[in-house]
Amino acid sequence: MIAVILYRMQDAIYPLFTAEQSRIIDRRLITEFGYAGYDLMQRAGEAAYVALRRRWPMAQSLCVVCGSGNNGGDGLVLARLAHAAGLEVRVVMLGRGPHSGSEASLALADWLACGGRVESFAGTLPSTSLYVDGLFGTGLARAPQGEWAAAIEALEGRDVLALDVPSGLDADRGSAPGVTVRAALTVSFIVRKRGLYTGLGPDCCGETVFADLDVPPEAVARLAPAAFLRQGSRPLPPRPPSSHKGENGHVLLIGGAPGMSGAVRLAGEAALRTGAGLVTVATHPAHASFLNSGRWELMVRGISGENALAPLLAKADVLALGPGMGLDEWGDALWSRVTSESKPLVVDADGLNRLAKSPLCRDDWVLTPHPAEAGRLLGVSAAEVQLDRFAAVREISGRYGGVCVLKGAGTLVQAREEVTVCAAGNPGMATAGMGDVLTGIIAALMAQGLPPAEAAREGVCLHASAGDVAALKHGQRGLLAGDVAIEIPRLINP
Repeated sequence: MIAVILYRMQDAIYPLFTAEQSRIIDRRLITEFGYAGYDLMQRAGEAAYVALRRRWPMAQSLCVVCGSGNNGGDGLVLARLAHAAGLEVRVVMLGRGPHSGSEASLALADWLACGGRVESFAGTLPSTSLYVDGLFGTGLARAPQGEWAAAIEALEGRDVLALDVPSGLDADRGSAPGVTVRAALTVSFIVRKRGLYTGLGPDCCGETVFADLDVPPEAVARLAPAAFLRQGSRPLPPRPPSSHKGENGHVLLIGGAPGMSGAVRLAGEAALRTGAGLVTVATHPAHASFLNSGRWELMVRGISGENALAPLLAKADVLALGPGMGLDEWGDALWSRVTSESKPLVVDADGLNRLAKSPLCRDDWVLTPHPAEAGRLLGVSAAEVQLDRFAAVREISGRYGGVCVLKGAGTLVQAREEVTVCAAGNPGMATAGMGDVLTGIIAALMAQGLPPAEAAREGVCLHASAGDVAALKHGQRGLLAGDVAIEIPRLINP
């Protein structure tokens, strides 16, 4: 029960911004709110030093690897504070050094005044217990080159605290065009940068700590966020005592070609555990007689063609199409019949592969591709999707309509002009059947009255949070999709 309370406490919505928006806010703080640039730099260095001591309280030595810009200046402030606290500190600086009169030059002068010295990077870094990455921050959107790339490579396998953004990571896209720092801890300043929370962002950042540096909220308020961050799930409203199954929605799941019955079974169980009043599975006759074995609450119908599907479609409130569907003629007929219906629809797996071949546009569906499926929908590779997940999810939603859920580390939900990033979830969920569980969850939420956009956002966070609870019980490696489905009721009930 402790874990459930923990994830509910983490549920919150935070604005995310791009690197350019971050720079606009920095300028606004100086020109409109009267902040001195060096004051902001000192606050950043202080916040990073506090985070360092919390994470590594026993550290006695560190090496700060600095560039010539403001990110390096943040590192120099941290170096001075650590030196004053009695730590052994070495500073390695790349580039020509800070420009005269810049905030970073003031930080360098203060570091030298306290007895510190600066070393040049000669291809290797001194041996120490901890390293601080102050190379680029938000100031880089291309692959590092030359000695800069060599310095990042020299940090590989070390305990690293990254300042604002791990060097080499694109702060907007969550991708890395070249080598990148893999930090154990990242301290992000003033606003949260959206690229830290999706794609390679979580890998490169390690634990992410946010420090707002006590800047006034009105300095940020006039900028429309580039995205929103969700960190956990929240319970659904309690049901009235008079509630009955007919009021809680009827989900019809269509899928499960021969040899792939498990996918639609997982989706069906997830829909039940998310609170759908009724769940019917329309599947291939080859396994219809035993598909609900052990999960008797599922209603199962063997469907040989689209005519047999008609009475089931008439009774359902929400349709979900694709899990285990296959790409043969059996699935082709069902695809055509289901997509001609006007009822809300969730499309996954081979439903998405059919959509890529025969494009349609609807406002009332939720599409749930992983990167490879997203690539097929866009006619590009999965790697190209991962280079800019925000652009990909926006393009899919614009091209095909409705809501798009781009699965993966930091799952994205694009609904109209708004995109949400889910920070919950764990690597143990990268296994077969997890997407089928998500399909069942979203369909069940829609059946209970949530609009498609809200059902997708809530469903993604519920799915990810249930995965985190399951991982606490079982560990990440070897985690099963069925383990995640079991945890759903604990999170949706008040």
